[in-house]
Amino acid sequence: MGTMIQRFRLGEQQYRGEGYSGQGSAGDRFADFPGDLKGNNELLSLTRPDVISSIHDGYLAAGADLIETNTFGATRIAQDDYGMADLAREMNLVSAKLARAACDRFSTPDRPRFAAGALGPTPKTASISPDVNDPAARNVSFEELRRSYYEQVEALVEGGVDVLLVETIFDTLNAKAALYAIEEFFEASGERLPVMISGTVTDASGRVLSGQTVSAFWASVRHVRPLSIGLNCALGAALMRPYIQELAKVAQGTFISCYPNAGLPNPMSDTGFDETPADTSRLVHEFAKEGLVNIVGGCCGTTPDHIEAIGRAVSLCSPRPALFRF
Repeated sequence: MGTMIQRFRLGEQQYRGEGYSGQGSAGDRFADFPGDLKGNNELLSLTRPDVISSIHDGYLAAGADLIETNTFGATRIAQDDYGMADLAREMNLVSAKLARAACDRFSTPDRPRFAAGALGPTPKTASISPDVNDPAARNVSFEELRRSYYEQVEALVEGGVDVLLVETIFDTLNAKAALYAIEEFFEASGERLPVMISGTVTDASGRVLSGQTVSAFWASVRHVRPLSIGLNCALGAALMRPYIQELAKVAQGTFISCYPNAGLPNPMSDTGFDETPADTSRLVHEFAKEGLVNIVGGCCGTTPDHIEAIGRAVSLCSPRPALFRF
């Protein structure tokens, strides 16, 4: 989503919705909002729904079965950086409806398309101190995270998502707050959706930023009985391989997902990352050929062309068998 938004080269006025009068227009609602809004991608669901819908359509036309809502940073905690915490619920609701409408446009009886409600990690972490001089310092509590995620989950489900995706996890305690909020919502509403979980290995140590190995990460979240567990972002597919292998070995009771970046950052590239669609699809095909994965896709730097190439590359591969034993 972020990669494709950058390609539109939107300025401050576009982020505020100025000059757009199409369906869902916010008019002059944010014309005088204090502070800079450029870069608040989640706001575009309200101010430029045409941009977000066109991105969804692009990936669906490329063959995606599952698309994410434009809600990676649509929590009160994240939106507080822009002074827009009170808009978080609306952002999630509208974003879910946009994704749901796009899926409905492309779904057929033989091939339904699905909208995943994206829950990102937030810019504040419950496990890591923001002050190098005070290891005990924290800038957010578990309860603050839980409340923020609950609001997000409630709006995403109301907007019509098919599955909830807790993704790009670098602090397992943040993820636990999201998963707690999801379960709390399920119990309160009487409605349950599948849950997907995706962590992020940040470097060659093979650990998430808060210190857990891939196996330990799985042990921390397996009680949720997720539809899938996987890895995304940070590393390109080439560097992600040993950690996907480890996860596929230990997580016998669920499906495995993998959506890597298009290699490493490269500011000279059109997408800002090294790998072409041919590069990424070749690497992901190797995972599928080994029987390591069930769900594949792309994160930062991957375009509809990447997704189309990945789809072709894995089309004849058998998915990894999942025993569903806990």
